[in-house]
Formats: sequence, C-alpha cells, structure tokens
Amino acid sequence: MQTPDRRPLASRSSRWAQAAAAALARSSVTPNQISLASIVFALVGAFALVRANPGMLLVAAVCVQLRLLCNLLDGMVAIEGGKQSAVGALYNEFPDRIADSLLLIALGFAAGAPWLGWLAALLAALTAYVRATGGALGLAQDFRGPMAKPHRMAVLTIACVAGAAELAWFGSRYALTVAAILIAAGSAVTCVTRTLAIAKLLRERP
Repeated sequence: MQTPDRRPLASRSSRWAQAAAAALARSSVTPNQISLASIVFALVGAFALVRANPGMLLVAAVCVQLRLLCNLLDGMVAIEGGKQSAVGALYNEFPDRIADSLLLIALGFAAGAPWLGWLAALLAALTAYVRATGGALGLAQDFRGPMAKPHRMAVLTIACVAGAAELAWFGSRYALTVAAILIAAGSAVTCVTRTLAIAKLLRERP
C-alpha cells in the first residue's frame, strides 16, 4: 500500500519481502522493534567501518543492507500486516536518523577524514528535515534524490566492497573518501532540490 508519506520502493512488491513481512506480522515481533533493530545493525556496521580492514568493510556492507531491510520491513509489517501503533511514526523516523549518523560518521573516520563523515551525517539529516518540513506544511513528503537514503546506502555499500578490495590489494582508502564526498555533496544537492520543489508547490497553492 502506497501513501503520500511513504517512500516508494519497488522491493516492497517483491515476493520475498511480502513473505518476510507476512511471517513477521504473524509473529510477536512489532514494527517498532524492527525499526530499533536497524540501529543495532548500524552500530555494528559503524564499528566495522572504523576498524577499516578488508574483512570488517565487508561486514559493514552487510550491516548496511540489513539496516535497509529493517527499514523496508517495519513499514510493511505495520501497514500491510496491520500492526500500526500510535507511536509508529516516531519509530519510523528517529531510528533512521540515528542509523544514518552512525554509519556516515564512521565512514569519515574510516576514510581518515572525520570532519567529512560529520558533514555527510549533518547533510543527510537535513535532507530528512526538509522532507518533513514539506509534510508539516501540508504537502506530500518529497523523497526525491539525487542522494536520498537508499542512494546514500547504495553508495556506502559499494564503497565498503570496493574499499575492502582496495585495502587488500593497495593498502589505500580512496573508495571510502570518494564515497564520503559523494554522499555529502549529493545530500547538499538533495536539500536544494527538495526545498525548491516545496517552494514551487507552495506558490502554486490557491
């Protein structure tokens, strides 16, 4: 089920996702617990990133994807599974911001440029703030990129896999640095594109 305030995801209609969500809906697991689990995976991924050796970078890549899996399933269990709660919207948002910050700050440390990780985390949080501001103004929340959450996590996953190979073969960390720069710059552009879109819609209101 797609609503104006729900991120459009093609994977939501896949058979494996529907089967997993249905199984979780039948269990005692709640959507809010799934949302909190994303923080656990992000914390493990952040630790692996900071360690920054080839094996740990692969662990980080897996944790990033598990974090995204939690983000996919919590909403499906809540809405399609009929397990919505009064505080579900809070659990849907706050764990995301924590998980994003953990992973992106750790990316900066792994790349040898902590300030870059903090900048990426700040700008990533700002993209969500702009989106939520549009919703607070009565507009449908805008999930456009070019560096929305799925895009940030895709770049980070690729960087972890490429970084593991780079570290093993050359001992350098350029892939991680490039990823941090792309995420920070792309998040800044995303803030601008979303803000301009919100302003346009507000001007077009009767």
